[in-house]
Amino acid sequence: MVVLALSACSDSNIKWSLYDVSGHLPDLRFSLQAAGNQTMTEKDFTGQTVLMFFGYASCPDICPTTMAQLTEVVNKLGDRAKDVKIVFVSVDPHRDTPDVLQAYVKAFSTSAIGLTGNEKQVADLARRYRIAYQIEKPKPGDSADVYDITHSRGVFIFDRFGRARLLASDTEKIDTVVSDLKQLLDQTKR
Repeated sequence: MVVLALSACSDSNIKWSLYDVSGHLPDLRFSLQAAGNQTMTEKDFTGQTVLMFFGYASCPDICPTTMAQLTEVVNKLGDRAKDVKIVFVSVDPHRDTPDVLQAYVKAFSTSAIGLTGNEKQVADLARRYRIAYQIEKPKPGDSADVYDITHSRGVFIFDRFGRARLLASDTEKIDTVVSDLKQLLDQTKR
């Protein structure tokens, strides 16, 4: 009887619409800089479901669209939004200072957090989650700080214990992400 009760609570009974990455990606772990000269680690998000996205503040299209979508997702969670945090990690440590990055994410959501680090910290974290990015060279005649960055797309979703659970495409329907987040929040509730 006990075995039946335990098996009824397993992930196998949940139909995820997003990509289930449980056991395929590492748990949440980092040490990066936030606004106000503050160092943040995964421990700062204990008890929160984290929606982590990699990009850069001067991105012309993908990043602002994804941030707007994630903000809408969180808003649709209603009271449960307090248990979810959007974390935007910059792959552009040269231009995205922690304060610039926080101002950028705050334009979308006052509860979102922007994080960055030095080149090695950013590269190590990107490699950990299989994020590819490349900083393009400035065009001839352009200033050294005018360049584009190509980067992987997708939103990593970590449960309140810091375990990698889901991967959402940046083209995913908002209601699909909301539905899976609600299931994840129900499954890992306190």
